[in-house]
Amino acid sequence: MNRKFDKFEGSNYNAARSIIKILHDNGHKAFLVGGCVRDALLGIKPGEYDITTSALPGEVRKLFKRNVPIGESFGVILVLIDEMQFEVATFRQERDYTDGRHPGNVNYTVSEIEDVVRRDFTINGMLYDPIAEELHDHVNGEEDLKKGLIRTIGNAVERFNEDKLRMIRAVRFTSRFGFKMDGDTFNSISDNCSLIGSVSNERIRDEIVKIITQNNPGNGLKLLNETGLLKEILPDIHTMIGIEQPPQFHPEGDVFIHTCLVLDKLYKNTRGKYSLELAMGALLHDVGKPPTFEVSDRIRFNGHDRVGAGMAKGICRNLKFSKKQIERIVSLIREHLKFKDVRNMRQSTLKRFLATPYIEEHLEMHLADCQASHGITEIYEYLKDRLENLEDDEIKPPPLVSGIDLIGLGFKPGPLFKTILDKIEEQQLEGDISNKEDALEFISKNFSH
Repeated sequence: MNRKFDKFEGSNYNAARSIIKILHDNGHKAFLVGGCVRDALLGIKPGEYDITTSALPGEVRKLFKRNVPIGESFGVILVLIDEMQFEVATFRQERDYTDGRHPGNVNYTVSEIEDVVRRDFTINGMLYDPIAEELHDHVNGEEDLKKGLIRTIGNAVERFNEDKLRMIRAVRFTSRFGFKMDGDTFNSISDNCSLIGSVSNERIRDEIVKIITQNNPGNGLKLLNETGLLKEILPDIHTMIGIEQPPQFHPEGDVFIHTCLVLDKLYKNTRGKYSLELAMGALLHDVGKPPTFEVSDRIRFNGHDRVGAGMAKGICRNLKFSKKQIERIVSLIREHLKFKDVRNMRQSTLKRFLATPYIEEHLEMHLADCQASHGITEIYEYLKDRLENLEDDEIKPPPLVSGIDLIGLGFKPGPLFKTILDKIEEQQLEGDISNKEDALEFISKNFSH
């Protein structure tokens, strides 16, 4: 079928097209495949271009001298064009999946149809020949795109047994595009969701991050629950379901519904431009509520920020986030209740709060948290105004004195140094001290050595 797509443009597309032309000129079939074809049909500019070909890996390496054999045993060669990289994969059939991911046998084929039918979903199984400008759709992928349907290619149970991560990917594509999931696909996930435990935590982590940083993150979380996957991969989030909240502050519903709404508000507020750390912070910000739930004068979750920060650290370690990522995520959870005390803070305390690393992320999470509950955003607006009107050196002033100055005053190095330096910074932030002379005088009057 002759087709030309407006979204196929730019240097990446031109380079991918040139690779395909060279393969054609040397007697090989070659096509763009997968997500780039799907996105172009949806009117989305592709982020990357993958190529599938009848050329064997050795032939690809001979034709393109700048290459990296990233998966030569599976027929995948990385071809380098200037600063761009393209995966070029040989048509293949795969059999005997023994570990729920890798095939025991890979057979190369000259048939693009045999290659396509081993892929995951129909919307990812279309081919495009940019030389002839022809779409090759052997799996009814375009029809499913028009219907807004996520459906496996062939037997759903077989596709999921080949790579169990595909179960989470089905949820991700469904939520991202606002589609529906085919009945057989949904039922196969529900029946086999417990098998997701055989997938590595790193691969599960990457899919979770994609779900909560792409379109419709809240619905993605709900669909994970509906398929049974949520309890398997994020049991502490699943525990939020049915945990009631005080209706005067949370008219939206239970902790799980609130969390879904926070993710949706965050995506809308930032237009999808936010870090994975902020996304995980939003996902886990109330993870401490189920274990701290109590009813006294009203429903309360005393200390859920502290408890949640500890739980989040364990969850993120299990998902193999880096140490720096974990620190940033945990900080978002640990600090998120401080916003309610902002109006009563001393100037020094407020400025130190505004000096929190990645404070803009804390503000974005607070805004989404408010919008997903009582809807009062006055604190957010107040802090944004303060940030815009305070100079950097007012929030984080340069030190007026150092340890050397304290030694000069006769103090011996030790824990007292930090106490003195913190007190001087507090006086600076309060506006009571603004120069070194006053700082030294304050130290002499208030500390003894």
